Parts: sequence; structure tokens; C-alpha cells
Amino acid sequence: LADHVGVLIFPQYDILRIIGRLAFPIFAFMIAEGCKYTRNITKYFFMVFGLAFICQAVYFFFAGSLFMCVLVTFSLSILALFALNNFKTLLFEKECATVYKLLAAGLFVSCIVFIYVLNQVLTIDYGFWGCMLPVFAGAFHMPKNCDSDILKRLDNNYVSIAMMALGLLPIIDSIGFVQGYSLWALVPLALYSGKRGKLNMKYFFYIFYPLHLVALELIYTLMRMA
Repeated sequence: LADHVGVLIFPQYDILRIIGRLAFPIFAFMIAEGCKYTRNITKYFFMVFGLAFICQAVYFFFAGSLFMCVLVTFSLSILALFALNNFKTLLFEKECATVYKLLAAGLFVSCIVFIYVLNQVLTIDYGFWGCMLPVFAGAFHMPKNCDSDILKRLDNNYVSIAMMALGLLPIIDSIGFVQGYSLWALVPLALYSGKRGKLNMKYFFYIFYPLHLVALELIYTLMRMA
């Protein structure tokens, strides 16, 4: 909210954009967590993609813009994580034929190539590396059938945060100095317990995101008309 208020209503106050730099890494980290823990990744994808569609309609209605919002970014991230997690599951499946493991690896690589090409055709928020940030965060999330003690030990919050920091570097390099403040998001992420909060506010935030965009766009339109 602070970030979007800074974009539309008070662009003269840089502090709002600086505060807003915390949002993307936290969301990206939780997208990786969502793909790890969800019981139904298809439902999860269509929930995020459906919200992306609504937000894109808002952007197009108010600004005539085809700029792809961050929920499009995360929809692509979920596709990549699904392909990666599928490959890791088959990799540790002893009865799975090698050819299927190779096909799963090829699917993951193809998904990455598709996302890269799509970013050359469309303007997607945070670009290719933004789409890859949740993949960095979830790189060492291991499936239940993983039989490697070393990889199991790497499946922890601190390794995920270190991977996040690595994934943020090309984003900071491409966007510029202000994006460097996004590294501060690693502090609250380091305090994350890996457990869901006591209050189930998931659907509140799903609704809040498109509604706050509509509200801010209306305020911005009224300001321009005044």
C-alpha cells in the first residue's frame, strides 16, 4: 500500500517507495512457501492468476496500460516452481524410469526459457529475475521422498534467505539504487518461524490487493480532474 501510494498519490516522498521495497521479496518468499505447503498447486496457481487478471483489468481501465503487474510475475513463478518441484520429486523416486526424470528436467528448463522469452515480448513487473526470485527461495525445498541427508539439512529458512539475497542482486542491478532497500526484507524473513499465523487472513489480503488498486486509481483520477 505504501509503495502504490508513493507511485500514484505522493511521488515526491521517496520514503514511501523505500518502505515499499520490502514488499516484493516478502511476497516472493511466501510464494515459494505456498508452493511448498499447498495441497493443490493448481488451485493455488489459478487463485493468483485470477487476481492478476483482475488487477490487469484495473490497470487497463484506468491507464490503458498493458504493463504486467506483480501477480503476473508470481503466476509465472508458480509455474516454474511446479516444474522444479515435479522434477525433484521424480529425481528421488527410485522406481521412476530415467527417461521420465529427464523429461521432467526438460520441462523445467523449457518453463524457464518460456518465462525468459515472455519477458522479452511483454513488460512484466520486476522482469525475468523477478519471476525467478521465488525459484531461488524454493531451490532447496526438498520433497518428502528425498533420501539425501545433506539436501534435507539444506532445506531450512536460512538457506532460503541466502538464496533470496543471491536472487535479489540482479534485480537491484537492473532497477537501481532504491531497490537495494529490498535487502532489508531479509530481516523479518529471518524471524519467520515456518508456521502459519494464528489469524487466517489469507482471503482478506487476496481481496485487499485488487481493491486497494481500484481505490488508489480512483483517487489519482480525481486528482488529475481537479
